[in-house]
Amino acid sequence: MAGRQAGQVVVSPQARTFLEGQVRRHKAPRSLSDRCRMVLLCAEGLQSKEVAARLGVHEHTVGKWRRRFVEDGIEGLTDEYRAGRPRTVSDAQVAQVI
Repeated sequence: MAGRQAGQVVVSPQARTFLEGQVRRHKAPRSLSDRCRMVLLCAEGLQSKEVAARLGVHEHTVGKWRRRFVEDGIEGLTDEYRAGRPRTVSDAQVAQVI
């Protein structure tokens, strides 16, 4: 029984430059650099299972970011707005406590 066919990841030269830059950048959020690394490996033709095994994440996680990149490009790698109760503590208040 075959699973769903993953979207083909095609990375433009400009997008590749951005993705590789985020992977190498020390001050980039870890989540973004991990997502960029996943997309770059998928662009090399690896399956989600192979990428997941290399990076130590679940294959569904790889599939999620692969799909978002195919649909929305680099903008798809950022976190989406989360539903629910609005925050009651600002970033400045958190910084004061730390």
